[in-house]
Amino acid sequence: MAVAGERPLNEVQFLTVAEVASVMRVSKMTVYRLVHSGHLPAIRVGRSFRVPEQAVHEYLRESYVGVDTV
Repeated sequence: MAVAGERPLNEVQFLTVAEVASVMRVSKMTVYRLVHSGHLPAIRVGRSFRVPEQAVHEYLRESYVGVDTV
C-alpha cells in the first residue's frame, strides 16, 4: 500500500550506487557517505545498496543552491 504522494513499490525504479554516482557526478564513496548518514534513503540487497531514483532527484532538488544576482 502506498502512502499519499508515494508510488507503489512495483513502480519504483531503484539505482545502484554506481548509477547514483553517475547521475550526481560524484564518487561512489560520496554516495555511500550520503546513504550511511541518512541523507539519501536506500535499501540493502545482500551486500549492496539500492537507492530509489526519486530520492536522488529529491535530494538534488533540496540541495540546489541558487545564485543571487546583484
